[in-house]
Amino acid sequence: MHYLFEILPSLLAGTKLTLSIFGLTLLFSLPLGLVCALGRMTHFKILSSLLRFYIWLMRGTPLLLQLIFVFYGLPLLGTGIVLPRYTAALVAFILNYTAYFAEIFRGGLQAIDPGQVESAKVLRLNYWQTITHIIAPQVMKIVIPSIGNEVINLIKDSSLVYVIGLGDLLRAGNVAASRDVTLVPLVMVGVIYLALTALFTKLLQKIEAYYGRWK
Repeated sequence: MHYLFEILPSLLAGTKLTLSIFGLTLLFSLPLGLVCALGRMTHFKILSSLLRFYIWLMRGTPLLLQLIFVFYGLPLLGTGIVLPRYTAALVAFILNYTAYFAEIFRGGLQAIDPGQVESAKVLRLNYWQTITHIIAPQVMKIVIPSIGNEVINLIKDSSLVYVIGLGDLLRAGNVAASRDVTLVPLVMVGVIYLALTALFTKLLQKIEAYYGRWK
């Protein structure tokens, strides 16, 4: 028990970094994903094609490779772009998850019957009222389960920042395990990840239940 209290501060510090990567990625990638989804559905072919290529690239290559490319690759290309480790991690995660959320939102938007927009016009609803009262609740009801899956994946994917030397939860556990020659820190890391996953799963279930009331 005494040993657990000794390693707990480093694990909590790692958890703090993990949660910051997680939170900021969601904060930026969700709205950007919606914007990209709308861009993919536009009749402006050049924009739609560029976004299609971007989404294909981000979803078709591993996040680990993207992370390494942003941190190590950009300087080697002679771009003059040298990002701090934390910033590089955020850029890679946001670019990757924006692509996934874009496809999720696009699927949700395409599932809405276009006739509902026409009905809203008949009811004299303006654009904002149509979006907030008719379109958005239905889209959220459709996309929440898929977004939930990506949120849970993001919690676990955050451990990938370890490869560029960031002191996240997994790195803190590995350092303690190597130093003290014991698996206890890694077991604690697993427990913390499970706790975070359970917490956000419960939260997502409540959000899904809320939107599930919309008919």
